[in-house]
Amino acid sequence: MKAEDIRAFSDDQLTDELLKLKKEQFNLRFQGATGQLEKTARVRQVRRDIARIKTIQAEKKPAVKKEA
Repeated sequence: MKAEDIRAFSDDQLTDELLKLKKEQFNLRFQGATGQLEKTARVRQVRRDIARIKTIQAEKKPAVKKEA
C-alpha cells in the first residue's frame, strides 16, 4: 500500500485498516510459529504498512505546542 493512497483515507478508514492489518500480523506470526507460513515477505510488508498508517495518523493530528 502506498502512502499517497493511505493519505486519501478518512480517520475512520485509517483506524479500520490499522485494525485489519494488526489482525493479519497476528495471524502471520501464528502461522510462522506453527510452520505454516508460505509468504514470509508478507510479514515485513504488513509491518511497514502498519508503520505508514501510524505515521500518517500522527501527521493528521493537530500539533500540540509545548510552552516553556
